Amino acid sequence: MRLLNQILNLRLWSLSVKEFHQIRRNRRLVVMLIIPPTLNIVLFGLALNPKFENLRLGVVDYSRTAESRELVSAFGEGLVFESRGYYAGPDELGQAISRGELDAGLVISRDFAEKRARRETAEVQLLVDAVNANTATIAGGYAARIIASLNQKIAAAQPPRSQPSGDPGLALNTNNPVAAHASVTPRLTLLYNPGLRGAWFITTGMIGLLLVLQGSVVSSASLVREKEVGTIEQLLMTPAESSEIIIAKVVPIFLLLALDIGLALLVSRLAFGVPMRGSLLLFFLAASLCVLCGIGLGMMIATFTRTQQQAQLMGFFTNPPLAILSGATTPIEAMPPWLQPVTAINPVKHFAIIARGIMLKGNGVDVLYPQLLALAAIAAVMVSVSAWRFRKQLG
Repeated sequence: MRLLNQILNLRLWSLSVKEFHQIRRNRRLVVMLIIPPTLNIVLFGLALNPKFENLRLGVVDYSRTAESRELVSAFGEGLVFESRGYYAGPDELGQAISRGELDAGLVISRDFAEKRARRETAEVQLLVDAVNANTATIAGGYAARIIASLNQKIAAAQPPRSQPSGDPGLALNTNNPVAAHASVTPRLTLLYNPGLRGAWFITTGMIGLLLVLQGSVVSSASLVREKEVGTIEQLLMTPAESSEIIIAKVVPIFLLLALDIGLALLVSRLAFGVPMRGSLLLFFLAASLCVLCGIGLGMMIATFTRTQQQAQLMGFFTNPPLAILSGATTPIEAMPPWLQPVTAINPVKHFAIIARGIMLKGNGVDVLYPQLLALAAIAAVMVSVSAWRFRKQLG
């Protein structure tokens, strides 16, 4: 009843309107709400692309036959490797890789064509610049796929050899293709992302990260500015209670950051064509919890700092772990086993799972409820603890 009277007395409404006007006059804060989310989603979606194209490839061809040229052509058919010329030997090829002129090198032996004619295993050597271990691993995988595809092509082009039976006058019937070419052929089906667009994985993870970071930066900057200009003391002289002051500060920031949710969805759709296969309402609910986590983090930072410079420095301490341990840009499964449980307290991790489940897979509450409950619990704890500390400082 007391809370209802406070609302009817319009004190909370007046404080909220005051906060909106204060945010509107802070042009830097308004710019932070619009430009960084747009640029970050676009830049991260373009830059953090797990696909590799146009890796510079050098070739040492000792065979110099049609078969060796077929192999080199197979490496150049796709967009992964780009042939940059032939070299005299492995030493010259290795020096080019060392100077950074090449990313990989292919060495073909002299007896390559002869072994292929005798249907023996012909080995080729692939040299890869492994300074970037991730690039080297992926390049090796692409090379293996190219070789496997060429092997299938060769096997299909060559007729099977007939094998003599116990009677020299008889031979196996090679007209039966099933008996002659018995094999297992894998059939790959790509679910949820048929085009293998790496930007879909990146952008759906970056939305949650940006919401949390934006919430923490905007809320901490707004609250610390109150300390710097001395308006906190003026508010304490009004009839408003500390809970009203806190709610009036959180609500405008939350509503403004809610606009960033729609902005992030719009940018990801227009820039990268990310679909929305699930419930838009469920997505906004989860994103709102993510925004609350960011606001709670920002309020917590504001209780430990007195100036905006101090708040920014503390943000440098808290934001990188949130980004690295979120699974937004890299799979959590790639982290060390002892570090993976730590990600359970990261709200960005749970929202990334929710966003990808809703947008790419069309999942609903029946599938995503563990992440939703975890995100709600983290938001409740962070907002409650930060509000308690802020109220204690007001007291």
